[in-house]
Amino acid sequence: MAIRHLNAHGKGEYTYDYNNDILLFKIKGREYATSLEFDNLVLDIDKEGFITGLQVFDASAVFRLSKLALNNIKEFEFKTTIENKVITVQLRFTPILRNKKLIRQGQDFVREAVDAGIKDSEVVCTVA
Repeated sequence: MAIRHLNAHGKGEYTYDYNNDILLFKIKGREYATSLEFDNLVLDIDKEGFITGLQVFDASAVFRLSKLALNNIKEFEFKTTIENKVITVQLRFTPILRNKKLIRQGQDFVREAVDAGIKDSEVVCTVA
């Protein structure tokens, strides 16, 4: 089966819920359909079956960063791949603290999507 691609370079946005420590990255202008939940990670799927958003709960613990650093991110990219019901998310971002860029942060998440009804695909989203 061919892998479908979605190129969203420069089309991303992020929000950080400081009080609840939830970090959200998403692609602008995509129509939401459903979500997949895995422990502290929620993936949003659009109507075409692409992963177009991700929410990380307890983000300061997951990334070992202060909430202040997570509250100011200027650059990020995420790449998601779904292949044979295995979801891989590669997330990289650069937080700003006291007007200085910190070391580029990131996390790779790999999860099995049992009976999720999603098709093989690849998404690349960036903001620079």
